[in-house]
Amino acid sequence: MKFKPLAFILSILITLSIGALGGYATAQSVRTWYPLLNKPTFNPPNWLFAPVWTSLYVLIGIAAYLVWVKRDRIVHFPRTVAIYFIQLILNLAWSFIFFYLHEIGFALAEIIVLLAVIILNAMMFYKIDKWAGLLFIPYILWVSFASFLTYNLFILN
Repeated sequence: MKFKPLAFILSILITLSIGALGGYATAQSVRTWYPLLNKPTFNPPNWLFAPVWTSLYVLIGIAAYLVWVKRDRIVHFPRTVAIYFIQLILNLAWSFIFFYLHEIGFALAEIIVLLAVIILNAMMFYKIDKWAGLLFIPYILWVSFASFLTYNLFILN
């Protein structure tokens, strides 16, 4: 299969753009509201989130590219694309719900749905391209951790 650099770059830019929008939603609250919350002892330092999310968005973009180049062989390609974009939208929505609206309980419910859709997306991608599915593992692990962290923030606040 021939490498398609423009498609590769676009796949990554789409996910990084979602991340940038999420960053917009979080920027002010990370400095004002979030420091005032009671946090569990395992809460990561704020500086860790940007590099972790950037890395995850790059991996998600690479996975999307690996699936996109096989689109002609995918019977249900529109459904695959829909699930992919639903998980990206849910990912973005969590940032707005938690950091912009300050709705920790709603963010907890939303992140559980997000995690389920990410797992579904990973399974769909895995059936199409093994590596595309495997590239979702760090994302699943991080959002699992984020779910647990959100739960603890909800309990503590």
